[in-house]
Amino acid sequence: MDRSELTFGDTVRSLAGIIVFFIVFLVATPVIVLLLVVSFGRLTNFLMEQVGPLMMKPVFVVSGIDFKIQQHSEPINRPAVYLVNHSSTVDLLTIIALGLPRVRFVAKWELQYNPLFFIVGRGTGQIFIKRQDSEKAVNTLQKAYRRIKKRELSILMAPEGSRKHPGIIGPFKKGPFHMAVDLGYPIVPIYFEGNRELSAGGSLFTKSGKVTAHIHPAIYTSEWSKKSLDQHIIDVRSLYLEWAEVENDNVRPIA
Repeated sequence: MDRSELTFGDTVRSLAGIIVFFIVFLVATPVIVLLLVVSFGRLTNFLMEQVGPLMMKPVFVVSGIDFKIQQHSEPINRPAVYLVNHSSTVDLLTIIALGLPRVRFVAKWELQYNPLFFIVGRGTGQIFIKRQDSEKAVNTLQKAYRRIKKRELSILMAPEGSRKHPGIIGPFKKGPFHMAVDLGYPIVPIYFEGNRELSAGGSLFTKSGKVTAHIHPAIYTSEWSKKSLDQHIIDVRSLYLEWAEVENDNVRPIA
């Protein structure tokens, strides 16, 4: 998003939102670490499902973002691979705000360069991968399989890999789909409507407005094979393209 599209009010709200975000993490980090230590890690899911979304509420208020979750089917009662579209810095906020059950995030390695993210991320068992090295990324994911299976955890990933990509929906990487097949997990597509409109690409600044997380019905992978994986990836990505087209139609000005 071009900075010229932002009003003075947008800029002020964005700066305030960034400050509040880091203050919230600064205050919450020692509390989270203490709870993890005294509970021997047993409170991790509670922190992810309840505390994380609560931490994002003041950031949304200050930034002028109205965040909603729309469930398009009954939530599944088993572990899954959740997929999200990724084209905005706002995605970090909305991912945390989802509060999905027993979920762990697959995030880029560089997030750990922030000491707060490193402490909270490592303490709550998030999975950090080096996206530039696909072989190491795959190895990291495979090493995580045992822990994921044993603890019956779900995984959240962005198949586009990066928020900076060509088009509204970028090319999908194979990693999340391999993981779903290897674990025998269904895929649950989540489409963030509004994130790109408020703050596209690498911009840290955002406009105020509405964001909706559309949680769509699960796609079961039990009949998938590695040989047919490329076609399944195309099929799933086509769903995101359809949802993006609907969003564009909704925001396109009427002539």
